[in-house]
Amino acid sequence: MSTKTYRYPITAIVGQEKMKQALLLNVVNPKLGGVLIRGEKGTAKSTAVRALADLLTELKVVNLPVGATEDRVVGTLDIEHAIKHGEKKFEPGLLAKADGHILYVDEINLLEDHIVDVLLDAVAMGINTIEREGISYSHSSRFILIGTMNPEEGDLRPQLLDRFALSVEVSGERDARQRVEVIKRRLSYEKDPEAFCQSYGTDQLLLETQIRQARETLKHVQISDDMLSLAARLSIGLDMDSHRADIMMIKTAMTIAAVDGRTEACLEDMKQAAQLVLPHRLRQAPFAAREVSYDRIDLLIDEISVVK
Repeated sequence: MSTKTYRYPITAIVGQEKMKQALLLNVVNPKLGGVLIRGEKGTAKSTAVRALADLLTELKVVNLPVGATEDRVVGTLDIEHAIKHGEKKFEPGLLAKADGHILYVDEINLLEDHIVDVLLDAVAMGINTIEREGISYSHSSRFILIGTMNPEEGDLRPQLLDRFALSVEVSGERDARQRVEVIKRRLSYEKDPEAFCQSYGTDQLLLETQIRQARETLKHVQISDDMLSLAARLSIGLDMDSHRADIMMIKTAMTIAAVDGRTEACLEDMKQAAQLVLPHRLRQAPFAAREVSYDRIDLLIDEISVVK
């Protein structure tokens, strides 16, 4: 009997288009800045993240459990070995294992504050440094940070929230036919995982090819001064102080263009990028409404585009 584990294919997930788009963009452009997925349990958040590893052989998903100790996350130094032999002996932690891959944190809003601080340092610097008894060791720690959470269980610290390039809200399907399809596919998968996954083999291969082609196209994507001005004016119009949102919008729009096989980002790319980049940042503004509609963002973009 085969012992191979067959994960639910990402191409088999019904609906949740914004979530799948946000994940795809980060795989195409690992420098983008990660994605936060917010929604109730049972909305395919974890399924989608873990399914990414099946698309590209060089990609793996490293899980950071909510209850992980700091040593497990950052790694440890063998002080006794260093004293006896005069050399550093490093036992890698999760940040080392995630280098060049995906670091996935389920229920990320429940992380201990000292672990959040470690994550913030690694995300900001791309380097993890361990210091013990006057001995220090540093290593590369560049990863795609993906967090999932149920908003009903508490909020995320603003400092960490702002570090996510993209954020999406997911919920259960409201269309009866879509919900029926969710049930059918899940039952089919549970009955025979191997056959189910094989039935999506072509779709998976097409998506892998699209990702690899988009990575190459991204190297050549250009963006006009008009689009740069649009990003700046949109952030000003929404009373955002940080320049991070502007930069993330531009990088995301360029990645969207690459996924679509184009070498120049357009207005529609900017609209899609703004919907992924802005909402979770606007919630943190003082006295701002808790929810920002996509229609409001689109309307402001249209107004800015007409009045240059």
